[in-house]
Order: sequence, then C-alpha cells, then structure tokens
Amino acid sequence: MGGVKTAKGLGFWMCTALVVGNIIGSGVFLLPTSLAPFGWNAVFGWILTIAGAICLAFVFAQLARAMPRGGGPYAYTLEAFGRAPAFAVAWSYWISLWVGNAAIAAAAISYLSVFFPAIGQIAGLPAVLTCAAVWLFTAINCRGVREAGAVQMVTTGLKLLPLLAVMVLAVLLLFQHGPRVLMPFHAADISVSGITAAATLTLWGMLGLESATVPADSVEDPERTIPAATLAGTILTGVIYLVVCSAVVLMVPSAIASVSNAPLADFVSLYWGTNARDILALFAAISALGALNGWILLQGELPAAMARDGVFPRWLGKVSGRGTPVRAHLVSSALLTAIVCLNYQKSMAQLFTFIILLATSASLVMYLACALAALWLLYKGKMQGSPVFAVVAVLAGAYAVWTLIGAGLEATGWGAVLLLAGLPVYWIMRPKRKA
Repeated sequence: MGGVKTAKGLGFWMCTALVVGNIIGSGVFLLPTSLAPFGWNAVFGWILTIAGAICLAFVFAQLARAMPRGGGPYAYTLEAFGRAPAFAVAWSYWISLWVGNAAIAAAAISYLSVFFPAIGQIAGLPAVLTCAAVWLFTAINCRGVREAGAVQMVTTGLKLLPLLAVMVLAVLLLFQHGPRVLMPFHAADISVSGITAAATLTLWGMLGLESATVPADSVEDPERTIPAATLAGTILTGVIYLVVCSAVVLMVPSAIASVSNAPLADFVSLYWGTNARDILALFAAISALGALNGWILLQGELPAAMARDGVFPRWLGKVSGRGTPVRAHLVSSALLTAIVCLNYQKSMAQLFTFIILLATSASLVMYLACALAALWLLYKGKMQGSPVFAVVAVLAGAYAVWTLIGAGLEATGWGAVLLLAGLPVYWIMRPKRKA
C-alpha cells in the first residue's frame, strides 16, 4: 500500500486518548435517552456489547501488530481479500465516519441547549450550530496531526470528570438507599428482542475502538503502540459505560429519561441541584466536541490512505505542508454537512437515534470483514496467532452479524444504499489502477 512520509506525532498516550476520546463522545451522554424504554434489557445489552467490543479490540490489536499500516481496516481487508472487498469495507467505514460525526456534533449542541434553550426552540438552529462545530474542528485537523492530538488529550481528560461524578453519585445512592433506588427487576420484562435492540444502540457507544489503527503512518512504534492503546482504551471505556449508563437508566424515571436532551445532567440535578446539572452539561458538550475532533481526524485520514492506494481519486491523497490530507477533510465534512441539512427538521433526539443506527450498521460491515480477514490470514499463514485468537475472531464475527441483524430493516437498508453508492467510484477508478 502506498504511503507518504509524515512526522510521527502520536505516542501511546495520544493513541489511548484517541481511542478513549473517540469512544467516549456523544454515546454515554445521550444514549440513556434512547435506552430508557428498555429498562434492565439495556444493562444486559451493555454487557453483551462490551464483551463483543473487547473481542473486536483484540482482533484489531493483533491485525495492527502484524500490519501497522495507515488505513487500518482497509489495509487488513486488502491484504486478505484484495481490492474489491477492501474498497467495499473502506467505503462503508468511511460512510460510518462522516455520518456518525453528524450525531456526535448534534449531541454537543444538544447539551449546549441546557445553557441556551433557544437552540431547541428555533427550527433549524441545531443544524446550523452542528455544521459550525464540524467546520471548526475540520480547520483544527487541517493544521496538523499534533494539533489535533493535543486537543484530544485535553478534551479526553476533561470528559472523564463528569463521568466520574455520575459514578460517585450512583455509588452513594446505592449505599444510602440500597437496591430500592433502582428500577424493580422483573424477569418477565427481559426478552431476547429487547436485549438485541438495546445492544444495537449500545454498540454505537463503543464505536471507535479501532481508532488508533487508522492513522498508523503518524504513530510512533505502531507495532506496539496501537495494540496496547486499542485494548487499554476499549476496556477502560467499557467499564465506565456500564456503570454510568446503567445508573441513569435504572435510577431516573423512564418518563423523564426517555425525553431528555441531557440525561446525565438531569440525573445529577435530581440529587445535587441545577448548578451541578449545568456543570455536567458543560463538560458533556466538551466531551462530544473532543470526540468530534478525533473522528474528523479519521474521516480525513482514511480516504487519503485509499487515494494513495489508487481506489479513490489521487487528488484526495494530497497532503499539505504540515502533512495533513486537507482535501480529504474538506470532502468528508461537506458530505457530513449535507446529512445534517437533510435531517434538519428532526428533533435532536430523533436525529441522534436515526443517525447512530445508520452509522452503526455501516461500521458493522467493517467489523465483520476485519474479523473474517484475521481468520483468513491465520489460515493462509500470513499472520501469527494462537488458537485462542482464532476463537476470539470467530466470536467477534458472530457478534457483528448478530448486531447487524438487530439494527433493523430501515438502518440496514439505508446502509446498503450508501454502500451501493460506492460502486460507480470503484468502477471509475479501475482503469486508473490498471494504468
């Protein structure tokens, strides 16, 4: 795979911040609203999602150790299956990046509505502010990878503070009031369909575990740094998510949580007052904006890597004097802006739920393909791995299939339409690749 030389700028801590920062974005701060109707099913959905995410993280860690190349999922499927499948995977993953970024930006603006209620009252204003946030962080990423990495380090540290506050409050409530503070558990309410639907939504919260694999060309000692950061970031985030989201779903009345634009802030305000609510809402907005920064980094790096390999137009792979793929960033953010504008009439919660299902279904294609690529490369002897790794890869693939089914017909259908939209690009680029 062709590459360009860029200044190495991402070490272990920056890569871990990229993984944690990309995973902990809008998901943990808005997902309780979408999960509230599922009750205890949401808790079991989280457990399954975290287990599946750890399996996927292990697969990506091993692939990154064997092939520390820029482009991540695209590089792995290219090595295993060739150009056509690799293009399909990379195209679907790229779609999930800029589509998902719309949800992240919408979440940030949603939490800012706590301070500026007019945001949720004026039609079209959320969409305008969402697009403004997108282009602000596009500009930051166009300046350079170290600048984006520094922003990621700061925002990742800040976003952990409100999550810690929610965890402390949940523990204090359990000590003071015991199990009665939780939603009553009724075995009859637990169902396979409920757990599956909840797990599909919760997977959105774990998307990003592969983040460190994409900008591999800009990572110091990628063979060691990327696997370690991927596993550490995924496990840490999974534990935080399970505690925080379960606390809100089980301790806040469903009638309140299911319509909240800021569920974590509302949870805190029930027990610590409105001042605490405002502080948490501010940190939640910072968290989502930090995640937006990291995801915009990826939405530019991936198409640039594909362009350098000849499956996207070459001009997308051109880099600036600072080594950043400015053109790829601009194209991705333009498509992201179009998604936001086409859905400007939806409420913030409706926009968030629809987009996360669409982005999740697109990401699952990539996750399934990478699990299959790992198994195929093991079978062909192109990478080393133990029987345990083979079992984990099988579990990761099965998990991806199961969650893809749970995404539902609408989201999966739109994901298929977007995937098919890449066929003209692939066929147009075929003569140039042969030349």
